[in-house]
Amino acid sequence: MKYKIALIPSDEGYAASVPGLPGCWSQGSTEQEALTNIGDAIREYLEAVEEQLGDADVREIDVAV
Repeated sequence: MKYKIALIPSDEGYAASVPGLPGCWSQGSTEQEALTNIGDAIREYLEAVEEQLGDADVREIDVAV
């Protein structure tokens, strides 16, 4: 699965966020570390969402952009 991320240079290195996943942020001292960390953050975010859904009737939809 692919997600668009915003990679922002900072005084401490790089901040990374996922516009499609509100509140999903991470950082790293290098660009590569920030990319690795945001990948971990995305996985943890999706796991938390899955837990919150519980027994909901979840479906998927394709959207053309």
